[in-house]
Amino acid sequence: MVGQLGGTIRLLGDPAILDADGRSQPVRGHQAWALLARVLLARAPLDRRALAVELFPETVDPLGSLRWCLASLRKALNTSDCLNGDPIEGGFADDIDIDVLRLDRADFDIEAAGPLLGTLEPRCSPEFATWLLVERARIAGIVEARIRQETIRAMSVEDHGRATRLAELGVRRNPYDESAHILLVKSLALAGRYQAALDQVEATEAVFMAELGERPSAALRSAARRTISSPPSGISRQAFVTSLMQSGLAALSAGAVDAGIDCLRRAVRDAEKHKDAQLTARAMFELGTALVHSVKGYDDEGSVLLRRSTELARQAGNAAIASAGFRELGYVEALAGRRPSAATYLAQALELALGGENLAGIHAVIGFNLVDWGRVGEGLDHYALSLEHARSAGNRRREIWSLGLGGWGLLAADRLEEADRWLEDCLALVEEQRWISFRPWPVAVLSEARTRRQARPDDLRPRLEEAFALSCQMNDPCWEGAVARALALTYAAEGAFVPAVEWLGEARRRCMRDTDSYAGLQVEILASQVDVNLKLDRPEMADAVAREWLALAARTHRDAHVARAAAFIARRG
Repeated sequence: MVGQLGGTIRLLGDPAILDADGRSQPVRGHQAWALLARVLLARAPLDRRALAVELFPETVDPLGSLRWCLASLRKALNTSDCLNGDPIEGGFADDIDIDVLRLDRADFDIEAAGPLLGTLEPRCSPEFATWLLVERARIAGIVEARIRQETIRAMSVEDHGRATRLAELGVRRNPYDESAHILLVKSLALAGRYQAALDQVEATEAVFMAELGERPSAALRSAARRTISSPPSGISRQAFVTSLMQSGLAALSAGAVDAGIDCLRRAVRDAEKHKDAQLTARAMFELGTALVHSVKGYDDEGSVLLRRSTELARQAGNAAIASAGFRELGYVEALAGRRPSAATYLAQALELALGGENLAGIHAVIGFNLVDWGRVGEGLDHYALSLEHARSAGNRRREIWSLGLGGWGLLAADRLEEADRWLEDCLALVEEQRWISFRPWPVAVLSEARTRRQARPDDLRPRLEEAFALSCQMNDPCWEGAVARALALTYAAEGAFVPAVEWLGEARRRCMRDTDSYAGLQVEILASQVDVNLKLDRPEMADAVAREWLALAARTHRDAHVARAAAFIARRG
């Protein structure tokens, strides 16, 4: 008696309707499941006639077929109080457990979640096929982000069995995602299964070479490492760990990344031996942050360390380290387009925040996540708060970051004059603070703003070419991709579509060469490739890229891009 005594609607994996005793209720036809998924996941009630045409394009009487499917679903649910009206309202009882509506719940069984509608491919219209493609990608992205989040959390509380099981699930879902393999190797190493971790590294390298033609990055093998170090005699272990952290941070600041990371790894190892939760939390935070920001491709290991740091910091009563750790975790998730996970971490960071400097960083990352989520107005409000806190605290680097990324947000809002001002201020502070490694980003975004305001492309390119050279010297894939795309836009603006498409290909290749590249930028590059390929009269190439654009936009919650890509595909037939 699903309708009266509760029950389950399962759409993730093989679809089913179960009564309160777990008995499966019969539902005939793939179209009925398509209808149920469409209604449950719709953002607003659906018009009957439009829905009938979408679901039953080859039927003589689409409305009659729709009524038959609705009746079939109500019978399986044993109620007449749902799926009624025009537009159709769900009206499901509160005691019915609907898996697709519980993805963000803490008690959701993420291990049991399969793809939307499992392997069913309902014979519906091209519009429905596009909708299903988008929803499958969007939900897969949420599930994989939850698996990652739960894996890292399990590692942080030393639940090694669950961590390994979840990490294995992540690898099965996405066998060519290096990040998933890194988490599996790390979970094995943390469980003390060092040989198993090394075996996994070897197996993964072999598969990647055979299937992809290249080895995974050094981050994979690094995840299996064991660091052994001993402090010199005559000083306390706490003083030794602190000195290692200071030396590591100084080396990073001077650009000696390998030496800095090695010092911080030794600091973590010795802090763990000392069994001082607060010292270990701080050391893990510094190493995790360094891996996220200073070493390309190491965001996964950095996330594991940051999550462990937040647990230890909370145990030790250090809210500042815990808050900073959650902020950095939020940044990693936002960078990869895992927006709900990012929002969860950032809410925790905000809850634990103590002072203006901490708040500046948290609001900046919240703004970064919201703008790329399509909630541009909210995001810009957080950037404004970030600037206020950064200026009050006298933190120039936080101010630079918020101006540079906030300028990207203003560009998304089409507030081009304001974007120009923010980015000019950003570049002035970059020069004042000599933070030259950040310079390519505001140069790229400022160029795009001015290109859209019809500035002369020849006037923009010298600065862009200098920024591209600097990005290449730093070996920074994100900056290389951003500047290459900006150069492409200057060529497209003057009708030189051949060099434009070549620069976009370069932007895409460079931006995507590491596992921790900026998903929001990748979406923009794909969108630009579609546009320029059409102008170059390459419709087949535009169509192929459009499908990648749509899938990535859906997985990373770029709703405006999803709408544009879907509309393009629909127009192309």
